Amino acid sequence: MEFEGQYLTKKEYTDLGGSQIEETPFNILEFEARRRIDIRTQNRLKGTETTDVPQEVKLCEFNIIENIRAFNTSKKDAQLSGNVTSVNTDGYSESYLNATQIKDLFNSNEDAIKKIIYTYLVEVEFNDKYLIFDGRDNVNK
Repeated sequence: MEFEGQYLTKKEYTDLGGSQIEETPFNILEFEARRRIDIRTQNRLKGTETTDVPQEVKLCEFNIIENIRAFNTSKKDAQLSGNVTSVNTDGYSESYLNATQIKDLFNSNEDAIKKIIYTYLVEVEFNDKYLIFDGRDNVNK
C-alpha cells in the first residue's frame, strides 16, 4: 500500500527521537495523525509537498504519533490484563474497567490530541491563512 502526502517522513520522525518502528506501522500512525490534523485544519495542508510542510506541523504530527502509540500500548496492556484495574489478595477481589471508564480513557486521549493540535498550530499561517481558524482574520494585517 502506498502512502502519499505525508507531513512527516519516517526519517524525520526518527531524527526527532521517535521510537524505532517498521515502515508500515509508521505509515499507518502517520496517516491517522495526518487525518486528525486535516480535520482540525479543514484540509488547508492537503496536497502539500513534505518539504513545504511548516515545522510546527511536523512537530505536531510527531507528538500526535507519540500520543497514539502510548495510548495503543496502554490499551493493549489493559486488554492483556483482562481490564483488571486492581487486585486484593487479602480475601481476593479484582476490579475491572467498566464501559464508562473505557469511554473516559478514549475521550481523555482525544482531548489530549486536540490540545496538541491547538498548541502547535494556533496562529500558524500557511498560504496566507491561519491553519486553525479561531474567528480572527489575518488577511488584512
